[in-house]
Amino acid sequence: MLLAHVAEVSREVAATSARSRKIVLLAELFAEADPEESPLVIAYLSGRLPQGRIGVGWSVLKDVVPPAVPPVERPGLTLSGVDAALTALAAVSGAGARAERARLVHGLFSAATHDEQELLLRLLSGEVRQGALDAVALEGVARAATVPAAELRRAVMLEGSLPPVAQAVLAEGAAALDRFTLRVGSPVQPMLAHTAGSVTEAIAALGPCAVEEKLDGFRIQVHRDGDDVRVHTRSLDDITDRLPEVVAVGLAVPADGFILDGEVIALDPATGRPVAFQTVASRVGSRTDVAGAHAALPLTPVFFDVLAVDGEGLIDRPGRDRHEVLARLLPAAHRVGRTLVTDPADPAQIQAAERFFRDTLARGHEGVLVKALEAPYAAGRRGRTWLKVKPVHTVDLVVLAAERGHGRRTGLLSNLHLGARTAEGGFVMLGKTFKGLTDEMLRWQTERLGELAVSDDGFTVRVRPELVVEIAYDGLQRSTRYPAGVTLRFARVVRHRPDKPASEADTVDRVIGR
Repeated sequence: MLLAHVAEVSREVAATSARSRKIVLLAELFAEADPEESPLVIAYLSGRLPQGRIGVGWSVLKDVVPPAVPPVERPGLTLSGVDAALTALAAVSGAGARAERARLVHGLFSAATHDEQELLLRLLSGEVRQGALDAVALEGVARAATVPAAELRRAVMLEGSLPPVAQAVLAEGAAALDRFTLRVGSPVQPMLAHTAGSVTEAIAALGPCAVEEKLDGFRIQVHRDGDDVRVHTRSLDDITDRLPEVVAVGLAVPADGFILDGEVIALDPATGRPVAFQTVASRVGSRTDVAGAHAALPLTPVFFDVLAVDGEGLIDRPGRDRHEVLARLLPAAHRVGRTLVTDPADPAQIQAAERFFRDTLARGHEGVLVKALEAPYAAGRRGRTWLKVKPVHTVDLVVLAAERGHGRRTGLLSNLHLGARTAEGGFVMLGKTFKGLTDEMLRWQTERLGELAVSDDGFTVRVRPELVVEIAYDGLQRSTRYPAGVTLRFARVVRHRPDKPASEADTVDRVIGR
């Protein structure tokens, strides 16, 4: 398939807000593609490169060569050809790597038309934000392969990703779905949660439920088959070799085969309180001197669900049944704390749940998860039967710059660079966000920031620090990218504050809590 065709569909998908129209466009594209090409189509439409990070930054991409203007008979760039070129890019390393990457990028772009260049630029810069994500792509594959979307979705959950399932069903039809089953050793996509404003609100929505500690840890999925224990991340990467303490706990479980869902945390030996997520993530991410890292910061696995045990799949069983199995397998020290609400109309139980929430926060955890007792495990989905409740922080920050948008946001200033006041009267950047902005807000801020612009490199517009925005965020995390050493977690815009002068924005000391 030609890259130009994918670029054309990408533009059409970006231009429509109707989910049904997106599905039709993608179904037509998948029907025309060879099944072997479908993984690349899915990756490019969703803004992912199969090669992962390939070391190409904006310093290379900003020097775009003029697009090719080929004769009609030119075959054009193919998906397989582009994939080979990007694989070659990813393999570049060592002395002269930057110059070699620039040469390869320029060679690829010089063979691309304007529309092909636009898609390549957005792919390499991570700016594909046109709504053609896996959920919509899955519906398109289901329609193209004439298989029930629900059955395809389940197969994807159990396999862990859409591309291999899409390739199979587009080649073989519905019969291919039978091979995708829950298997110990094959990681599945984790179930995720929606958000509720309070514990009481969550209980009212779910009915009988469990209220569990929400740990600010690193999500893991542990598989054991006999004496073989494997540990996978939320993104299904195998990190077994980095977590010997998790392997040890897995081997101590009184079962020969299982799949557990949980998190790893670290506890301060002096206070017993959880160590910051960033410290845990750094330990998990360390690939060298694992023994030394383990000695310096031992981790504790804590589990909240079991998906299979001794040959029996449990994901379709109610949550209360799965927890009974979990309690038989693991001691309390390796299970999240919880309290039950069996009668949502009982004020005493509601008060106890709210008290559990406050106590959980006091112990240093980030909130609670409220889970319907009768709900199955919806692997790979952000289920409405799991609701997370966390305290929300808000600050008033100043816009220092904004990046030009792509897709539906082409022509608008979108991603905001956010700064807090310093004691000296300047501003220090704490992060970026484009989340929370409605179309109306985008139009307004584009006009206003245009009035405040002081420079424009074609990608980022720097502005006078005058526009204040109210930002909600879930917490702080350490970051070497920003001068204050921290950045905001899950920042999103609540509203613009043109009524507030920049001199009244929050200081960096107030945000950090110093």
